[in-house]
Amino acid sequence: MISRQYISEISLKREAVVAFDRYPFCLAAVRPLESLELHPAVTFFVGENGSGKSTLLEAIAVACGFNAEGGSKNFRFETRGSHSELHRFLRLARGFPRPRDGFFLRAESFFNVASEIEKLDAEPGAGPPIAPSYGERPLHEQSHGESFLALLLNRFHGEGLYLLDEPEAALSPSRQLSVLTRLHDLVQAKSQFIIATHSPILMAYPDAYIYSFSNQGIERVAYKDTEHYRVTRDFLSNPQRMLSVLLAP
Repeated sequence: MISRQYISEISLKREAVVAFDRYPFCLAAVRPLESLELHPAVTFFVGENGSGKSTLLEAIAVACGFNAEGGSKNFRFETRGSHSELHRFLRLARGFPRPRDGFFLRAESFFNVASEIEKLDAEPGAGPPIAPSYGERPLHEQSHGESFLALLLNRFHGEGLYLLDEPEAALSPSRQLSVLTRLHDLVQAKSQFIIATHSPILMAYPDAYIYSFSNQGIERVAYKDTEHYRVTRDFLSNPQRMLSVLLAP
């Protein structure tokens, strides 16, 4: 049966890997990787810093044809070539139809995307300006968080494949709730998301797949079994008790 989602599964071409003791194949999340089933709507990658979730998300994005530093498939700039070769070893199970829209958001390099937009719009004869599709205000004239929201509200149109790497990085808790609302609107408009995040607010999206990255590899977990949920719940339920332990002399 042909899948109706844009990407239904990713798998590692293990037979093509020469050595699992070198980067990125030595990462605990990559070394045992065989395949991951993706949710038709929203899939989350969660885990500690350095666990490999952003590395895998980046590889999926590049394998899909997106620029490694972010943007749509039309972006082809490079500030610093630092992405791994993992994308060449991934196999993507694509569905039908193909997405009509798409974007790869990297929180750490979105400034570079905004700069590239200004650069492209300044070039003579380059076609209609790009900036208006991201909202009325130029991205560089907004705060980091405002520019993220402008991207989701204005540039994402639906029927798209959207890969987001730590979109909560510049967002307040209330703005993260706004992202949840927009995320749902786009899911209702036949979009699929793959999101690497630390936010227990975002990963609460109903029925999403949550994959936890750790030293033991990758496993699918329930929302309330994530460390992010448990640590946040324990702290907020009794912050003084937690602080007394953390700040003990």
